[in-house]
Amino acid sequence: AMKEDKELQEYRDLLTAPTHFEEGFDWKTVVGAIFIGFLMMPGSMYLQLVIGTGIGPAARWVTIILFAELAKRSYSDLKQQEIFLLYYMAGAALHTPFQGMLWNQYLVQSDAARMLGLTDLIPAWVAPALGSEALAERSLFHRDWLVPILLLIGTQIITRVDQFGLGYALYRITSDVEKLPFPMAPVAALGTMALAESTEDRERGWKWRVFSIGGVIGLLFGGVYVLLPALSSLVLIEPIRPIPIPWIELTLNTEDWLPAVATGIQLDLGLVFVGMVLPFWAVMGGLAGLAITFAANPVLHHYGILSRWHPGMRTVETLFANNFDFYLSFGIGLGLAIGLIGIWHVVRSFGRTGSAARGNLRDLFRPPPGRGDINFWLSIGIYVASTSAYVLLCVWLVPSFPVAFFLLYGFVYTPLISYVTARMEGIAGQFVSLPLVREASFIAGAKYFGYQGIEIWYAPIPIHNYGSATVGFREIELTGTSIRGIIKSEIVVFPVVMVASLLFSQFIWRLAPIPSSAYPYAQELWHLQALNSLLMQTSTLEGNSLFFQALNWIHVGAGTALGVVFYAVLTLFGLPVMLVYGLVRGLGQSAPHGLVLEVVGALFGRFFFLRRYGAMWRQYSPVLLAGFSCGMGLTGMFAMGITLILKSLARLPY
Repeated sequence: AMKEDKELQEYRDLLTAPTHFEEGFDWKTVVGAIFIGFLMMPGSMYLQLVIGTGIGPAARWVTIILFAELAKRSYSDLKQQEIFLLYYMAGAALHTPFQGMLWNQYLVQSDAARMLGLTDLIPAWVAPALGSEALAERSLFHRDWLVPILLLIGTQIITRVDQFGLGYALYRITSDVEKLPFPMAPVAALGTMALAESTEDRERGWKWRVFSIGGVIGLLFGGVYVLLPALSSLVLIEPIRPIPIPWIELTLNTEDWLPAVATGIQLDLGLVFVGMVLPFWAVMGGLAGLAITFAANPVLHHYGILSRWHPGMRTVETLFANNFDFYLSFGIGLGLAIGLIGIWHVVRSFGRTGSAARGNLRDLFRPPPGRGDINFWLSIGIYVASTSAYVLLCVWLVPSFPVAFFLLYGFVYTPLISYVTARMEGIAGQFVSLPLVREASFIAGAKYFGYQGIEIWYAPIPIHNYGSATVGFREIELTGTSIRGIIKSEIVVFPVVMVASLLFSQFIWRLAPIPSSAYPYAQELWHLQALNSLLMQTSTLEGNSLFFQALNWIHVGAGTALGVVFYAVLTLFGLPVMLVYGLVRGLGQSAPHGLVLEVVGALFGRFFFLRRYGAMWRQYSPVLLAGFSCGMGLTGMFAMGITLILKSLARLPY
């Protein structure tokens, strides 16, 4: 039998697939979509700009609570499938596509674009050119936005249909035929089932009690972390922030004894709950990787490898300088190692599952009755049609780029990496990705086929990894929800998402420039994100671009070798495989400030709550996190509502 982590086995056994399925689609679903889109979405967008996290889980749970209470007062109950469908639709409704327009307008006007000389090269179908009235007036309802908006709507339609293509086909192959266990799917499914207890059961049901405890903690913390700064900013010049957002900056205090190391701490209590839910060894691996980074950066700086760092740099400047000097190349190597390990793990797994556990190809055409499956060949047809649509769009938008690349992206690379990821998700709950495949092909197009420009970086390239979608379909199955209900909910939620996202993106942009002091997270981190993004885009321009100055193949090789060696050592000593994924995360030179509280949560969960509550803690922790997110989100939505109302009233006289 295939060697498995004990921790993965614990997650795997949390739920078994039901034998009865229901659609769960009715009038409550339609009303829920409108409620989420027009009441929850603006709060999520606001929090994303202010603290860097939206209210996705909170919006879902608030919707479920509201509809459960309405059902109770109507002398009826919400079925488990109705609850999951509301939960699913809330997640779909909170993907705010037009918020990407806010990022695009910043990119065109950013200091990073000016510094790298890319301002005039960003295509007009991404955002209006610098100097446009649309940017000066901060208005999405301007003719200069017409082409970007139409393009966005078109790609969103393709994306909504596309999710029932190759991702669904791979789910049928890996789940129905290969019978892979998908160990992480029960964790997510359990959270959505926390309120599926009847009114009578809630008096004695543990899920409702645990959810309520998390909700109260979230309300109290959110009142200090989000609500107080938002309300005080309405009456004071500077808002009152007892807890700094996004983090406490310590880099300037530690630069003498930790040169070239970005230090600080993010005091978001939600990270503690996240640490309790994440696999323990993944968090510990992240901590080990962070410790190695803290020890290595001063040495690398001493020997002149991290040469661009100098005293006086804060977190954002330190991360970018280190990324340019070393971690861009080293991170590519680490990612390549993880991708190769994942592929090797998948290849090694073939034939290791007992024949009795596997199905056969006939199971592709004989799905479990009532599950609402669509025809397998129809899903393949959806994949071919959607990929062809992406190819045609790319040919239209970037006619000078070789068409053969688009075909290879969609019909060769995408199915291969998607199948590898689907098996890896099914076996070990891990995502597989090969770094810089997309970027390397762009550079090859520029170097060998004469392409020059940056339009290709913004085109809807048909490089997708549908493997992760298999986990979502497994979650749907575990909750007993028919896929037909999911399809109907997608049809209802799409127009709501598009209209609400456009209206509220426009509204939030008109309240204040983005980024600005009104949106502290965006003001702090968008510059770093723009620098990293635009640095890569210089690789397809003429001359010695900054990207090639940053790329060092020796460092790439070092990252690949180190990742493979770590994995071999862990395997040799029988240590958890998740440790290596966490280790790579810690070595990846992302902002480390949130990892401290994640480690605290992991330690409390492992050595206190798990010992006290036993195996049930695995089920308690995701429900507790969902409750905390709900309470946190309620305060965020209240703060957003008050802010929008008062600022709107202040604008009316003018």
